[in-house]
Amino acid sequence: MEGLPLLVVLAVPALAVPALSLVRDWHLGARLNSLASLATFLAALFLLVARPAPGDFLFVDDFNVYLIALNTFVGFTTSLYSASYIGHELDTGHLTPAYVRFYHAIYQAMMGAMNLALLANNIGLLWVAVEVATLSTVVMVGIYRTPQALEAAWKYFILGSVGIALAFFGTILVYFTAQESLGEGLAAMALSHLIAAADRFDPALLNLAFVFLLVGYGTKVGLVPLHAWLPDAHAEGPTPISAVLSGLLLNVAIYAVLRFKMVIAANAEALAPGPLMVTMGLISVVFAAFMLYRRGDIKRLFAYSSIEHMGIVTFAFGMGGPVANFAGLLHMTMHSLTKSAIFFAVGHVAQVKGTQRLADIKGLGSTHPVLAWGLAVAVVAIAGFPPMGVFTSEFLVVSSTFAREPLLALPLVLGLMVAIGALVLRLQGVVFGEPHGPVTAVRGSHLPLFLHLALVLTAGLWLPGPLVRWFEHVAGLLG
Repeated sequence: MEGLPLLVVLAVPALAVPALSLVRDWHLGARLNSLASLATFLAALFLLVARPAPGDFLFVDDFNVYLIALNTFVGFTTSLYSASYIGHELDTGHLTPAYVRFYHAIYQAMMGAMNLALLANNIGLLWVAVEVATLSTVVMVGIYRTPQALEAAWKYFILGSVGIALAFFGTILVYFTAQESLGEGLAAMALSHLIAAADRFDPALLNLAFVFLLVGYGTKVGLVPLHAWLPDAHAEGPTPISAVLSGLLLNVAIYAVLRFKMVIAANAEALAPGPLMVTMGLISVVFAAFMLYRRGDIKRLFAYSSIEHMGIVTFAFGMGGPVANFAGLLHMTMHSLTKSAIFFAVGHVAQVKGTQRLADIKGLGSTHPVLAWGLAVAVVAIAGFPPMGVFTSEFLVVSSTFAREPLLALPLVLGLMVAIGALVLRLQGVVFGEPHGPVTAVRGSHLPLFLHLALVLTAGLWLPGPLVRWFEHVAGLLG
């Protein structure tokens, strides 16, 4: 029975894919999509208290148990938001009923692949799961079939394929060096065995493998200069997919990097992976912060914000140590909740205004006050203002950096301040000023938006003891 929740987490999305592809009524399809996401989330909660023994292909440990709960929770709330979003897209003719059936089926394929990646013990299975998640999102990005959407999908596919190919080569190198100590077969591909036996591996091969793995999976994370696909994918795809991309898929990619970082860190003779991660993270933060000032599309704006925040996460884990790792884990969580909430609001904004151009979105505070307040609070949260949870994680990153490497803290703080200025500047125009464009009412529930914001606010004021102990324990494991 211990393995039943694990089976449900993986089986429900797999069964939902063919089932949803046959449902012609989009209302029923949306409800079944949400129901499948809810069942997966509830099963993931059971994994917090009942973990099956690790196997050759799957395992649940202290690192991934919370991430799978977070992944399924955001997947569930996004499916609720998606139901009203898709209804509007049908009414406006942006999607056909056939495409909506396809959308719901691929949504579950995407969620199932990400769940599998988080639960994979086998490094080959991890690679396959990330690739399936990538291909699913590629299809979703191009679902509108406009020239811009197809271009964005192809760019994502090409750059993602290059990244996944590099990650595949890194995976082969890890297996190649592991089989000398663990023998050929599944044992040499199991992360639990790799970490335990890493001190016997060839450090030169491990160093080379990690470079390929960081660059390969770093493409999925959206780290500069591997980020070019991310703004287009956010701008041209359905907004619920933007929420999943920023809130979940980027986490899955950085999770894969961290798993291999644990292998490298367990070998005393291998080079420390931290400096490379710190460099890529810091470049991403500073570059994305300045690029925020040049965005004229509201979804592209927050796509670059995602690049900035994944840079912060990568930087924190590159710094390492109990405090920085704790901050990185907390920031992953806060960014997932906050950025998905932002896209929930942005999706409604784009629908009621009929555009994503920032110049045409003005005065939401007068025409749509509830939506304006939700977006304002979400932007304040992602900018890192207290008392929101993002402030706590960023404060821990900055303070630990000042204590250990003061010179690195200067460009980090510069990037954070520049990003805050850009976001506040954009927020003023969107929320305040003379109303511009249509004033039709929002169609859909604000519940997912405000539920996420409530959790982010709560985390900024109080973190539950079990969550703090989990972060502290995993921070120690990450080195």
